[in-house]
Amino acid sequence: AWVNSLSMGMVFFCSPIVSIFTDLFGCRKVAVIGAAVGLAGLLSSSFVSTIEPLYFTYGILFACGCSFAYQPSLVILGHYFKKRLGLVNGIVTAGSSLFTVSLPFLLRVLLDSIGLYNTLRVLCILMFVLFLAGFTYKPLVSNAKDKEGGKKGKFRFPPGKKICNFSVFKVLSYRIWAFGIPAALFGYFVPYVHLMKHVKDRFGDSVPEEVLLLCLGITSGVGRLVFGRVADYIPGAKKVYLQVASFFFIGLMSMMIPLCHVFGGLIAVCLFMGLFDGCFICIMAPIAFELVGAQDVSQAIGFLLGLMSVPMTVGPPIAGLLRDHLGTYDVAFYLAGVPPLVGGAILCFIPWVHERQKLKERAKPLDGETTEKMLENESTLVSDPMEKPVREMESG
Repeated sequence: AWVNSLSMGMVFFCSPIVSIFTDLFGCRKVAVIGAAVGLAGLLSSSFVSTIEPLYFTYGILFACGCSFAYQPSLVILGHYFKKRLGLVNGIVTAGSSLFTVSLPFLLRVLLDSIGLYNTLRVLCILMFVLFLAGFTYKPLVSNAKDKEGGKKGKFRFPPGKKICNFSVFKVLSYRIWAFGIPAALFGYFVPYVHLMKHVKDRFGDSVPEEVLLLCLGITSGVGRLVFGRVADYIPGAKKVYLQVASFFFIGLMSMMIPLCHVFGGLIAVCLFMGLFDGCFICIMAPIAFELVGAQDVSQAIGFLLGLMSVPMTVGPPIAGLLRDHLGTYDVAFYLAGVPPLVGGAILCFIPWVHERQKLKERAKPLDGETTEKMLENESTLVSDPMEKPVREMESG
């Protein structure tokens, strides 16, 4: 469990570093190198015979490679799409739902037939496909840092302020978003980590728990496609309201898990949870583009994912400790529903704050233009009496 928790946390913990490398070297190089590192980590994990080395090979090396391959796949979409960015994110992220549905059954067959180590080697094929796909990331948006580099092929290391672009935190609406989402995620992933164990504790082996993963994966894919399309029709920062709704329903569904004493009730809960999980995931990049703009979106997403790593790593183990002390997951699921509700309430302020920021930005250029015109008028008034004698002398 700690290997999986470390791996999931490292994927997001590395994101700020990935965003810096993406700005410096581009999406293609970062994605290809990340996939290669992930492939090396997964392949080396297949030769490990004890659990201790897995903390490095799978929990750190494989996870860091996945992080370097994952984030450029979100950033590159903004180079190609603008009007339909939400739909495109939904289609791209729906791929993970497809594998969430299919992989549990495939892994069960592989583990029973060829064992764990050979299963990891088979999964290396997927990482190699990711390695090849990285070569297709050709940015279309000109990067300001490339222009500063001067001649093509000559790389100049930019100043520290531009490597770590903390200016995104000057945007108040982004600050609220970047701290509101991690606040919600302290309980967000608890059901995904502990639901299978809760089903075994309550129902034993009499029910097929893989069905719950199937429901989560299918409806998550549907949610990404549907809400990604819906997000394109919602103007500006008001897209955040979709995330507010997703946090509200996921928090409510988490609290309902202990109340389900029939397996059919858990299926219904997972269907709703997957639907709004897809909503939350598919509109992260479009919201980042709205709040900070295309030039700063890479590091904006990176900082957000880095902040998300803390609650993602801490939340599930705390729920596990509660289960060890209380003997049941009921309290853990009840408490897991509280942070998404609190985080959703915080995000409600973002559209209002963002609109006020836009009004201030619109007012600033007007003020600048009027002051410039006043200075021009003053200069002409001062220069006119001096120009007349000069013109007279020239005509004479």
